[in-house]
Amino acid sequence: MERNSTHRESSFPHVSIRSADGRRAVEVTLLSQLDIGSGDAIAIRSTTLQASHPQFNDALDEPSVRLSPPDLAAGDPAALYTFAVGRQGHPFHRHAAPRLFTAISGSGGCRLRFIADSSSHSSNVALHHVEIPADCLFTVRMAANTWHQFQPLQDDARHPALFAISCHPDETAGALDDALHAEVMRGEANLASLTELMPDALQQATQVDAAAQTTVLRFNTRHWQTPMAALCTHTRRLMGRVRQQLAPYCTQLGSSARRLPALPVLSQASLSQTSLLSEQLPHYHHQDCVSLQLDRRWLGNAGTEQLLTELLAAFIQQPAGSVSGLMRLRNVIARPLGLRTSSLGCPVSSLLSEAPAQRFAQRFPVLASAVTANQAQVILGADDRHLQFRSCVGVQREGDTITFQLATRVYCRNLFGHLYMGLVDPVHRHFIAPKMLRTAVTCMLEDALSNDTAAMGTVAAR
Repeated sequence: MERNSTHRESSFPHVSIRSADGRRAVEVTLLSQLDIGSGDAIAIRSTTLQASHPQFNDALDEPSVRLSPPDLAAGDPAALYTFAVGRQGHPFHRHAAPRLFTAISGSGGCRLRFIADSSSHSSNVALHHVEIPADCLFTVRMAANTWHQFQPLQDDARHPALFAISCHPDETAGALDDALHAEVMRGEANLASLTELMPDALQQATQVDAAAQTTVLRFNTRHWQTPMAALCTHTRRLMGRVRQQLAPYCTQLGSSARRLPALPVLSQASLSQTSLLSEQLPHYHHQDCVSLQLDRRWLGNAGTEQLLTELLAAFIQQPAGSVSGLMRLRNVIARPLGLRTSSLGCPVSSLLSEAPAQRFAQRFPVLASAVTANQAQVILGADDRHLQFRSCVGVQREGDTITFQLATRVYCRNLFGHLYMGLVDPVHRHFIAPKMLRTAVTCMLEDALSNDTAAMGTVAAR
């Protein structure tokens, strides 16, 4: 078998394969050598993610996903796919239109097999092999109707061949039969339906690898047959198998993340003019008010009543861990004194009350509530032996801004109440109230982003 190493390159090693009539049939280019064993890890993780995609298609030993279909109405015929070739390789096939793809080879390397002359239907085929090193990023460009087959370089069934992202410049191009052309025009084509398998007669001729012209692409052609290079190759295969086993534990599959906005909490010296709290405990001894502003686009077009409902739910479902720790300590001290206890911080602790009261959103016990198109508020509170407290939780929309507010008033009923608030006031004002409000709004944002991701997945599935 003839082997031709690449010429020394100052940049990216590549090979161009031409057909008998001189046209370019295939061009393969190495782009980068990746970390040891990373090819297997990336291929395994990406193939697993691919399998959970709504557009996943497992056919022809080439599992694939159509990430982005053509937009023919807008004059854009291009499509974007991912595909994987596993440990057994896939069959010889071709496509009616040109293909461009970028791939990562497995940690055992991969072999790309091509027949440059698409008119070959005899036993005399011009078979070309291109060998890709382990853990490499590379690109392939193929002309229309180029027969090709991809497989692992080592026949030990231990490493995937590659994982790729493929661009179809024009999915309507090529000699498509009427049924397939109609499928493309409806936007329903996939990688398998656009594939033509090689006939059996021609397939038999490709089994004679001795007749293949082989190009070995490498970044370092001078030392590729040395003992050190052999040791490196063995190490890559070994680390690839190790990283295959670790891959499922090193990533959270099917997840996506967006950076949440900064959520500065502001302290206010006085209540807003429309706050329901201004009517509560007129002879109060303690008052604090914190607010948090957010661009409305983060939470869509939800009304103030819905946003307040979600905020109250977040106080219960996702309490700030540090505040909960302080409440547990307070409960240990307060219980022997016969004082009221709760797992939630005192501004919203009455949300867990079972006492008869008004129910906001038919769920949350409140002392009063008010809802308008631009503002929703509730009054929470309870009476204890040493003090009375009332809290106002509110949401207000003004232009492109949503303001969340948590305000609290306390009336001390005796000397112990005054001593208690003297200790609690700075912690409540500067830590407990801001922390609780920020945590609850963060919970709302995370839920909103999760719902957006699920909705996009549902639309894609349709």
